[in-house]
Amino acid sequence: MSITPDNPADLSRRTVLRRAAAVGLLATPAAGLLSACATSGGDEKNEQVADGTKSATNPLGVAEDAPIEVVIFNGGYGEKYATDVHQPLYKKAFPKAEVKHQSTQAVSTVLQPRFAAGNPPEFVNNSGEKLIDFGSLVADGQLADLTELWDAPSVDDPNKKVRDTVVPGTVDVGSFNGKPYVLYYVSTVFGIWYSGKLFKDNGWAPAKDWSEFTALLDKIKAKGITPYGYAGANAAYYQWNVILTHAAKIGGTDVLKNIDNLEDGAWQQDAVKQAAEAWAEIGAKYVDKSFEGLKHTDVQLRQNQYKLAFYPSGDWLEGEQKKDTPSGFEYQLMPVPSLSASDKLPATALRATAGEGYFVSAKSKNPKGGLEYMRQMLSVAGAKGFTEVVKAPTVVTAGSEGFAFPPGVASSQAALKAAGQDVFNIYFDGWYKELDTEVRTATNELMFGRIKADAFVERIQKRADAIKKDSSIAKFTR
Repeated sequence: MSITPDNPADLSRRTVLRRAAAVGLLATPAAGLLSACATSGGDEKNEQVADGTKSATNPLGVAEDAPIEVVIFNGGYGEKYATDVHQPLYKKAFPKAEVKHQSTQAVSTVLQPRFAAGNPPEFVNNSGEKLIDFGSLVADGQLADLTELWDAPSVDDPNKKVRDTVVPGTVDVGSFNGKPYVLYYVSTVFGIWYSGKLFKDNGWAPAKDWSEFTALLDKIKAKGITPYGYAGANAAYYQWNVILTHAAKIGGTDVLKNIDNLEDGAWQQDAVKQAAEAWAEIGAKYVDKSFEGLKHTDVQLRQNQYKLAFYPSGDWLEGEQKKDTPSGFEYQLMPVPSLSASDKLPATALRATAGEGYFVSAKSKNPKGGLEYMRQMLSVAGAKGFTEVVKAPTVVTAGSEGFAFPPGVASSQAALKAAGQDVFNIYFDGWYKELDTEVRTATNELMFGRIKADAFVERIQKRADAIKKDSSIAKFTR
């Protein structure tokens, strides 16, 4: 499915989210991660604080002196936006309330026992490799319905609802069966990243097609620089995203739709196999085999040291590497090159979506406080503060007006505009964690030379078929 923007020459986050809204999450999720331990206390409720008095400045009726606990995933966007922007905004609105902050890179490890025990925090940034499956959380009744938040007056204009301050589709993309449970807050564009300085110094230009790409990789290799790489230890996701983005360009976006919908033979489509074959060649000729044992930050550091040319990621990369990026490095995004002239989508096509999920725990002691925290996030001050700290745009329409993005995000926003209607997304990894794990493993096997493309698609198809036949797993379609 592609986006049809209001103006084909001006694709924005608005149209990205509109497309995402059209997709939606249409199935009833079954209990998963939490169900096995629900009997240990998952059905017990915290003794929740009494509501406060509603007023113009407190439309949700938050208890003004009730504490709130915030857990933030400390990944590509860090935690400073929470400690330095959003939490001070909450404290300013409710000075009597204590805000307890915790950050982690393993959300499920830290929080799954707490949800099972009936003692979850109020507000959670559920992201990263070890996030908790959103479908299981919804099925277990752990997530607060955000309807009251979206219908509340905005912080900046009491005559305007919160839902009217964000790009259209924001509410829907975080909804399950029509009920909003998740706030996706950040605009995210995916592609292949390189240093503008390195390329300028060597007279290189980003490639648009496969022959240009492999010729460029040969030039880079001749300079003694690793041409391409990703971290096999924990970031195989970055690479399967490239392979499937390539498959969508080759065969059209229905290739991804079939995969997401668990259609028979979806992983064995010609476009997927062709993409896998092409990238297996890249792995064989241009990737440092030691990268399989490295974490993403280790490989990203090598790129900052000009030892690696191309690295696949989303546009959180620039912010994540801020401390290690040398002056003048100039992150730039290159869309995945076309394989041939017969590709169904142009070289400019790419994957983009609203990302980074946040939720309020329904069974926390102070869920109203969690909703209010989210309302403060969605204020102009909350959005602008986030953008200033992490250099990434949010879904708040006024949140990045007039902001001068750093080179990497500026390039991803330019690429998004250039893509026009040819923007797409992938959903299976959020719907079926078991399948995502299998794809990551198979991607390493492919890229580091232990299996061929035929075995790659056959292996993943087998796991997808098993999931499709398993009646205990809720199915999602788009």
